[in-house]
Amino acid sequence: MERHPVAGWLFVLPATVFILSFTDLPLVATLASSLYTAPFAGHPGHYVGLDNYNGLIADPAFRQSLWNNVLYAAVTVPAAVVLAMAMALAVNAAIPGRAWLRLSFFLPTMLPMIAVGTIWLFFYTPQYGLVDRFTSLIGLGQINWLGDTSTALPAMMAIAIWKQAGFFMIFYLAALQNIPPPLREAAALEGVSRFYFFRRVTLPLLGPTTLFVMVTAAINAFSVVDHVVEMTQGGPDNASSLLLYYVYATGFRYWNTHAAAAATMVLVLILSLLAALMFGVFGRKVHYR
Repeated sequence: MERHPVAGWLFVLPATVFILSFTDLPLVATLASSLYTAPFAGHPGHYVGLDNYNGLIADPAFRQSLWNNVLYAAVTVPAAVVLAMAMALAVNAAIPGRAWLRLSFFLPTMLPMIAVGTIWLFFYTPQYGLVDRFTSLIGLGQINWLGDTSTALPAMMAIAIWKQAGFFMIFYLAALQNIPPPLREAAALEGVSRFYFFRRVTLPLLGPTTLFVMVTAAINAFSVVDHVVEMTQGGPDNASSLLLYYVYATGFRYWNTHAAAAATMVLVLILSLLAALMFGVFGRKVHYR
């Protein structure tokens, strides 16, 4: 059969055009925009080089948002991964009501982020919210979770973990069900404990899934803006401001689009370094079947 190389290129052409149009070209345009000043009063922007980046370093609001986002990712990523794995192990076992338990774990994922923000605003309402009622019952008193600089960011972290874990559970559940049953049967015949089997067999076989989940969770951690806008507006005193919210506020509230472009490039650089680190370091320890 005669082969036509042109046919292969035609197959990938739609995806290539899509990626170039909505990923590569906007990235190049954003990089170019970050090197200019914002137009003002009919005067076009002029080239300033790295001045916008120097302005970011000097901006305490940007530094606070960057630190908040690093802390946010450092907590939510491992917490969501561990919780998702635990939930998958629980619903993979033969227990009564397993289907309903899977549905309850996955349900938060189906809710839009704006709806999640509205629900948790009620939960965190001082005096009347469910969280405040619970803390009062155990003697911690009433806490303004979203109005206190020490609790606003942890409150947002709890929401992210609650919403993401059910989504990641699906991937772990699929990976668990793909483990060959003869491995469990051989381990049972040898008298191997469940913990030893999990540590030496299950966990390594879940390596590719864990790597995928970690990369996805890291990207999600640095692309959060919905519930920040809905719940705190980055307050109080920038305590819950994250990088993407800083980009949104700088570009659409203060109309400094070129500074927002510089912050966007910093965000892209962070995500690129995270992906390279995870695939370069953790990817070497992942075993694919």
